[in-house]
Amino acid sequence: MNYKSVFLLSILSFSGYVSIAQNQNSSDKNLSCSKVFTTITLDGHLNESDWFQSDSISELTMVEPSVGNKSSQRIVVRILADEHFIYIGVTCYDNNSKGIVAYSKAKDSELNGEDHIKFVFDTYQDGRTGFVFAVNPNGARYDAIVSGRGEYENSNWDGIWEAKTSRSEKGWAAEIKIPVKSLTFKKDLTTWGFNIERRIQRLMEVDRWSGISIDYNLTHTIHAGVITNLPKFNLGIGLIAKGSALGKVFKERGVNPDYKGDFSLDLTEKFTSDITGQLTVNTDFAETEVDERQTNLTRFPLFFPEKRQFFLEGSDIFDFGVGSEDVIPFFSRSIGLYDGREVPLNVGGKLTGKINKTNFGALVTQTGKVDTLVPQTTMGVVRVKQNILEESSIGFLGTTGDPLGRKDSYTVGTDFIFQTSKLFDNKNFLIGAWGLYSDRDSLKGDKANVGFKIDYPNDLVDAMFMYNRIGDGFEPSLGFVPRPSIKSYMTAFNYMPRPKIKHIRQLFFETFIVYITDLKNKWENYEVYLTPLSVLLESGDQFKFEFVQSGEILPEPFEVVDGVEIQPSEYHVFKGEVEVETASKRMLSGGAEYKYGGFYTGKLHQLEVGAKLRPSPNLVLEMSYEKNIGKLPEGNFTQDLITGRIQFNFTTDLQLSSFIQYDNESESIGTNTRLR
Repeated sequence: MNYKSVFLLSILSFSGYVSIAQNQNSSDKNLSCSKVFTTITLDGHLNESDWFQSDSISELTMVEPSVGNKSSQRIVVRILADEHFIYIGVTCYDNNSKGIVAYSKAKDSELNGEDHIKFVFDTYQDGRTGFVFAVNPNGARYDAIVSGRGEYENSNWDGIWEAKTSRSEKGWAAEIKIPVKSLTFKKDLTTWGFNIERRIQRLMEVDRWSGISIDYNLTHTIHAGVITNLPKFNLGIGLIAKGSALGKVFKERGVNPDYKGDFSLDLTEKFTSDITGQLTVNTDFAETEVDERQTNLTRFPLFFPEKRQFFLEGSDIFDFGVGSEDVIPFFSRSIGLYDGREVPLNVGGKLTGKINKTNFGALVTQTGKVDTLVPQTTMGVVRVKQNILEESSIGFLGTTGDPLGRKDSYTVGTDFIFQTSKLFDNKNFLIGAWGLYSDRDSLKGDKANVGFKIDYPNDLVDAMFMYNRIGDGFEPSLGFVPRPSIKSYMTAFNYMPRPKIKHIRQLFFETFIVYITDLKNKWENYEVYLTPLSVLLESGDQFKFEFVQSGEILPEPFEVVDGVEIQPSEYHVFKGEVEVETASKRMLSGGAEYKYGGFYTGKLHQLEVGAKLRPSPNLVLEMSYEKNIGKLPEGNFTQDLITGRIQFNFTTDLQLSSFIQYDNESESIGTNTRLR
């Protein structure tokens, strides 16, 4: 079967499953939003009269460990609003207040291993989007937007909002204030989707208001309840301006100092309640955290995530297909970076938003010249995604321009996702398919990419199959394709029961297979991962055993490290792995992973250890160490990679963090310190 037939089959499969999602059973949970009459003082004490006169949620239902049971602790949730702000008041009662787990204090903290409340607003009431907010008892905040049709949280979104908390012998409380201009929403909509979740860490308990299923996430907003009686919001002036100045002094012996100055300007404008524009001029990326170093024992380039805030904001709209890292048609790191060097971003503009059922995004940038390496060039991307049915979408993506200035460069593609969370009444199911074409001056060969994925991602059984065909001439100038000219087949089957055995929360039995051929169906490599046992304990600790059988045809000499070169041949190797991870609810937590087995003509030992110490909410210490020891007839080698991080949390809004890393290949130490 050729790739065109596979693509057509995917479309037909999609069409055949459309009928599954025709009937939506909306949640019967609702909460009335009350009007603000008095001044709300944000202090974590819900003592204003408006709180006592408002409607409330007084009970959540357990999702873990015993789905459907009544929550072990009481909670009261209230929502108030005026034309500019939304206020959320939450009282979390706890009959063992000394057992509350809360270490973090900083904004944008990862709170999964601590007591916290998390809630989501579906401001379009479309069951696919939303804004996520979370707070722990120390006032540490986390925010994100719903991404991947509810499967993921994109924490790159950085909203403006406030939260204050208080603690007592009865538990803890949170008082939250969100400016409506921090959100995008459908104008004049008086009802939003809403859901809230509470985590009680010492019990490993998760309680939720609506969507009570172990197969659903809080971010599956199609299963959210609703808040009603919202006021008519007033956005006011939506313009936000941020500027910075940078000064440099260059001094050489015997030469007068050379002073240079520069400036940057960033503007954000909310044109309407659901359309946002951004403009950046002479962009300063000085505040961006450095990349974390990685070891690489493969023939292919590593993936490094985007960290620059201008590109992160609203980046989810440019996501394409089913999220495979094998093909990313638009990868923003291709703009403003070249071979590890920063390329000046002269100007950039971005427009994102939603009109009815149409999501859209557009980005245009102009980068400056760097010596004779990179010319001044203009690049752009457009993305449109149309919501169809209840949880599905179809979309288009197009890019133009090339970071190296190569002429007539463009990429176009279309994707569609059929998704339902109601297969067999309450199970998740997805079919996704995509097609892409890239071209530019002097590019030859097969310039197309097609693929599809069938996914059944649920708590007891998680099964998946994905096919991806990448032409030998498919090379999107603004994308990331680490390995062209292949056909890739991936399948996984995971069985994850929750037995009623003392001290055990869940067992994992997993199989994952990757098989790759060239475009003429000759195999190039395969990997078979088998996890005969992985155990999650009620304490939150976890251990895992895994075996991997792999094979590879090496087409040309491959230098693993300097001086160690593997010759072309066919290789088959076997290795084993053991992994232990301790629960993050403790002051000291961490993990270790050890792998040993075949590596081309010899053997390879791999060790990774990491630890996090949180002696107080004001101080966090982290370290990690990775060591690879290769013993081959062609030569032995050792790789060491050490990283450390220290963070001082002066307040919930002011942190000083320092990151340090060392590897023995570059024999260099890198440091990065930020006050924010």
